[in-house]
Amino acid sequence: MALFSRKNAEKQLKAEADRVHRQDLEKLLERQRAIEEKVKGSGKLKRFGADIRLMFSMIRDYWYGNYRSVPWKTIAAVAGALLYVLNPLDFIPDLILGFGFIDDAGVVALCLKLVESDLHRYAAWKEHQVEPEPVASTD
Repeated sequence: MALFSRKNAEKQLKAEADRVHRQDLEKLLERQRAIEEKVKGSGKLKRFGADIRLMFSMIRDYWYGNYRSVPWKTIAAVAGALLYVLNPLDFIPDLILGFGFIDDAGVVALCLKLVESDLHRYAAWKEHQVEPEPVASTD
């Protein structure tokens, strides 16, 4: 039996996503740096670094109302996966050397698979956004 299976990942992701409410998004955005640091320090999660930054970007644009062309279930799944990564005492505690991030990587991988098309649409939308140019001071 696998230490952490797809079935376990689905169960954990569903549990986290079901607990996500809109007000949790702000708290999650405040913890972005902590999650990114955790990802950098983990070989299992490191390969998801760019995807996790894109997930945070989508949540931020959703939170601020810049991008709403995504179903709530996608936002909840992404937030749930990121909150799961943040939790050090999840299915396999992060303190267990060599194994502690296996479940985190599994949950993120499953989430990416489930929301892949929405994330691609968001990335395409984001690519076409024009960054506002800084206004020169007239002082």
